[in-house]
Amino acid sequence: MKIKDIIVILTDPRGSENRISVATALAQRAGAHVIGLYLIPTISLSEVGLPYAGTETEIRALEEIEEARRAAAHRTAGEVERALAKAAGLAGLVHEWRVIEGDVAATAALHARHCDIAVVGQTDPDHPTATPHLPEAVLLGSGRPVLIVPYAGHFESVGKNVLVAWNASREAARAVNDAMAILQSAEQVRVFSVNPEGQRPWPGADIALHMARHGAKAETTSSVSHDIDAGNVILSRAADFGSDLIVMGGYGHSRQREFILGGVTRTMLQHMTVPVLMSH
Repeated sequence: MKIKDIIVILTDPRGSENRISVATALAQRAGAHVIGLYLIPTISLSEVGLPYAGTETEIRALEEIEEARRAAAHRTAGEVERALAKAAGLAGLVHEWRVIEGDVAATAALHARHCDIAVVGQTDPDHPTATPHLPEAVLLGSGRPVLIVPYAGHFESVGKNVLVAWNASREAARAVNDAMAILQSAEQVRVFSVNPEGQRPWPGADIALHMARHGAKAETTSSVSHDIDAGNVILSRAADFGSDLIVMGGYGHSRQREFILGGVTRTMLQHMTVPVLMSH
């Protein structure tokens, strides 16, 4: 499936440049339409920590606070819009811009459902947004692949040297299918399995053959490690290979289980060093 539209979801100017850069670079390679979606958490009188009650003067004062906050949020959105317009213009892309105030997670998932890929930012633990679990919300709620961009670093290329984290799960198969257009145009694809118990004599060979039938040539490799968790093994090998993108399934176990016990998805969301395309 060709990539025809990419939505980049933005909630804060911090880190927006990286997300815009990744989205426009991918769109330029695919000849895709780019949509910028800037989300503003609901601004209401209750949000300022004061009750919506009192004299007419007090209520008017609260309404002025509310409007000042809304105006500031829209000014910030305007700054990010100019950055997207500049990047899209330099890449020769058609783009559109949306600003919506409301439930950030639900709105992001809804808009992502109407596009081929959603680009979101990894949560920065030092600067959490009003919706710190936005990547998970879009991944689990949109039914679309989500390309998550690390909050730190700059990424000149994405999708030229790809590591596919393969465990033969439903989620991994979905991720490969969703990323096929990227895999077809990649210069290097490696199918990597960690502790591949029960996966035929040559782990990843079957999915590599499937990719080849679609025009994506991939080599297979695996690693056995019982001392280091699978997520960190994947990150380590991605660094060894110089990969600029990791493709993988997300939340093969329940989100609650991963939150309590840990898991590959959680490790990636917290410690990713390159963009990660996840599908659920």
